[in-house]
Amino acid sequence: QVQLVESGGGLVQAGDSLRLSCAASGRTFSTSGMGWFRRGPGNERRFVAVIRWTGGITYYADSVKGRFTISRDNAKNTVYLQMTGLKPEDTAVYYCAARTTIAIADIAQAASYDYWGQGTQVTVSS
Repeated sequence: QVQLVESGGGLVQAGDSLRLSCAASGRTFSTSGMGWFRRGPGNERRFVAVIRWTGGITYYADSVKGRFTISRDNAKNTVYLQMTGLKPEDTAVYYCAARTTIAIADIAQAASYDYWGQGTQVTVSS
């Protein structure tokens, strides 16, 4: 099992920056990457970004490309999501997730992730 704990959410104004953290523990060696999803009001859980351990390759949703950056600290078993230029439409509960499969065809699909954190709220006011 892998345990994921998010932190760093909060209330910010449009244009502000925020950094989310996701600390992983347990059988982290079994994972192939970690990512972030978000669920806005009345929406389904949507892909935001992911980082693969192999080569540190990253993928982003078009809606956040150029504004969000995902990174990792191997020594701390922690993945970060640096968010800049925040917009009201970024308001959501942000979830950290870890996957064990090495396949990339479905890397943006929530169903391909095996472990999930409890979520952290990000609210962006206009």
